[in-house]
Amino acid sequence: MKTNRVATHSDTRLARPLFSRIGVTFLIIGVVLAFFISQLLGVYVAGKLILPEADTMAVGELFFLGSTQGTVVSWSVIISALLMSIITVGLVRLRGGNITQYLALQSFSVKAAIGLFGIWLLFMIGSQALTYWLDKTPLDFVDALYQSVSSVWLLIVVMVVIAPLYEELVFRGLLWSAIAEQFTDARRGVLVASLLTSVVFAFIHMQYGIYEISTIVVLALIFCYARIKSGSLLLPMLLHVLNNGAAMWQYLSQTA
Repeated sequence: MKTNRVATHSDTRLARPLFSRIGVTFLIIGVVLAFFISQLLGVYVAGKLILPEADTMAVGELFFLGSTQGTVVSWSVIISALLMSIITVGLVRLRGGNITQYLALQSFSVKAAIGLFGIWLLFMIGSQALTYWLDKTPLDFVDALYQSVSSVWLLIVVMVVIAPLYEELVFRGLLWSAIAEQFTDARRGVLVASLLTSVVFAFIHMQYGIYEISTIVVLALIFCYARIKSGSLLLPMLLHVLNNGAAMWQYLSQTA
């Protein structure tokens, strides 16, 4: 029986891979497709329920208007988060895996948290300086959402809490573990898993430009490093929430 090392910390343990190598390829493709389909489904369902003129709209028009309407987008993210979380947990269960261990839903040390918080803070300072120097405005797409949402708090909760939590569950949780477990060399496994999931994670953020996507890759690598050093998915979740919270606070302070 083939065994692989799944790295969730600086040390590793033997485990039977839940996914084959061909299975991982299909998993990556399937997750990306499911991510976009769940978002489209969310926009359609939320648009039908929220937009007063939805019954008279063509499907294309509903998607176009719904994707820029803050309340519709907020609820579509909630729907997408629910669907992707169910898919993630369901796949691990279906393959006979332990959800807590496979997705690294366990506690982390304060020491690891302090160290990674420092790395994230340095990234934030550097990226903000570079963004200012290059005169970039990465959150322009939020303007339409902010101006049309029924409650600003709904948008804040969705962008700062819900989106980071389910994105981490899918990318630094399911996909990271599925890729890392393919390698008997633990260091190689975590490196490949971190690089691949970071690129895929950046790819799904198509609302951004090239500069913003490149910074997302770096940020995603920091989240991966947080999982490796802490052995927990909860730390990258926390850092992701802090990152989105800081970005939202900056946006709101500039629009006030």
